[in-house]
Amino acid sequence: MEYIVSARKYRPLSFDTVVGQAALTTTLKNAVKSGKLAHAYLFCGPRGVGKTTCARIFAKAINCQHPTAEGEACNECESCQSFNEQRSLNIFELDAASNNSVEHIKTLMEQTRIPPQLGKYKVFIIDEVHMLSTAAFNAFLKTLEEPPAHVIFILATTEKHKILPTILSRCQIYDFERMTIRNTIDHLKHVAQQEGITYEEQALAVIAEKADGGMRDALSIFDQAASFCQGNITYEKVIEDLNVLDSENYFKIIDLSIDNKVSDIMVLLNSVINKGFDGGLLIQGLAKHVRNVLMARDPQTLPLLEVSDQMRERYQEQAKRCQIPFLYDALKLMNQCDINYRQSSNKRLLVELTLIEIAQITQPAEDGASAGRKPRRLKSLFKTLIQQQKPKTTAPQVAAAKPAVPTHKQAEPAKPNKPALSLDGIGFSWNNLRNKGDKPTKGGMQVIPGSINLPTGQDKETDAQFSQTDLEFQWMSMCNRMPQKHSGIATRMKNMNPTITEFPQVEVVVDNELIKQEIEEIQGSISKTLQIYLHNNSLKLTVRVAEQKEKVKILSRKEQYDQMAEKNPAVKKLQQVFDLELA
Repeated sequence: MEYIVSARKYRPLSFDTVVGQAALTTTLKNAVKSGKLAHAYLFCGPRGVGKTTCARIFAKAINCQHPTAEGEACNECESCQSFNEQRSLNIFELDAASNNSVEHIKTLMEQTRIPPQLGKYKVFIIDEVHMLSTAAFNAFLKTLEEPPAHVIFILATTEKHKILPTILSRCQIYDFERMTIRNTIDHLKHVAQQEGITYEEQALAVIAEKADGGMRDALSIFDQAASFCQGNITYEKVIEDLNVLDSENYFKIIDLSIDNKVSDIMVLLNSVINKGFDGGLLIQGLAKHVRNVLMARDPQTLPLLEVSDQMRERYQEQAKRCQIPFLYDALKLMNQCDINYRQSSNKRLLVELTLIEIAQITQPAEDGASAGRKPRRLKSLFKTLIQQQKPKTTAPQVAAAKPAVPTHKQAEPAKPNKPALSLDGIGFSWNNLRNKGDKPTKGGMQVIPGSINLPTGQDKETDAQFSQTDLEFQWMSMCNRMPQKHSGIATRMKNMNPTITEFPQVEVVVDNELIKQEIEEIQGSISKTLQIYLHNNSLKLTVRVAEQKEKVKILSRKEQYDQMAEKNPAVKKLQQVFDLELA
């Protein structure tokens, strides 16, 4: 006996046997019962959900001479018999993917003029109608607009957006739904029982997920799994045959993450990669798993889990052990990893770092020199650095709005009230940057746009000591705060290296006279800013053009590496041992 694949063998022959499209089939049956038929229908939806099948069932029911009370074809009259035996002269099918020219459509339109010999209507089913050329659409449009009374068109497509709006406006449009996991599993159970195949429901769930909403795809995968498993479809054999990552890995990773067992997760990741699975695939599957765990926490969202009953129980069990903040943070980390995965040059390291961060979400913060397991957050690191460089204040309101100038040690101490943290205390605010501009300060001095004038009574001269490192840090900070109109000179100043010649004298060496003139235009502002943040009002800034012998060639990365390797042979040896390349 000739073998027929399940997708053809179990193709629905009536509306009642169509899976997952109950609302749509009910509408079509009611149209048959009432006799209120449109002259054109458009069936659209993803592949393998029953568009062409429903078109054939509908065409047979339309021409049935004795339809049932429910609107189904009787399968006994001559019209139904001729259709079942594929000899009907009233139903025509055209594949627009291979017959998309004007000539094919004109030939079809000629057939519409001939009335049906048996039955009431001539039905024309055009599959993949979006593949018609523009000229073919135009040739089809006039007949579609005013067809003969005995003609009904049923168009089917997977890409509705490619069809001309003038065609859409003349059709009744039916949107087919994707198959749910539950519907697919139930149908596969029915097919397995008819074929005498034993199965595990969890194995059928894997097949349903792999099919991604298409029943035809699910039946094709089912046939493949049945052949591999030799009539006994088990979960282990299905994931082996389809090369699907076992969901048990996801449950283990989350359990280990809750317990902060980073080492065990790294071992598990290594075993997954050694089996040939991609790290990005693991992250995507884990993200879907965490989403399901999140849905399983609330009875309202539990129906959103498209999994088998056994897996739903497992998700509920794990959801009881997972806190919502942990699930939210884990999803954010995996989403960021998925975004960066394609551009990453070291994909495995990216996946490992993501899993490490997930495993440390529930780990309490650790302080002290021995706290090495949890990585320091950059935000905390910068906060510490800012507090070290922040000018001291004498009153809360000064700290909240303006950078303060420190007083002498014998000055009266500040009030005990805790000052409010403000960005104005660590740099220039954007409001001042836009509004204050080049407003003159006392004595006609121009302050760098964005800086803040000294408070009244706080401009006493100070003589604090500062190092070369302090000078370079404040110089770079000042360059970063300069407004947009000074962006050009600010960029050049970042490459300059101010030096302390004779304390507190500071000298800046520039390449040419033009740059010197640009800096001299705002030299007073630069000096005033450095005096404020280095706490030394005696600081003097001088600018001079470099002599020929002082000009240094700017080295490329290759030249910088060669220079380092020449000074330190260990660098060259490191490059050879690890086979490193210069990025």
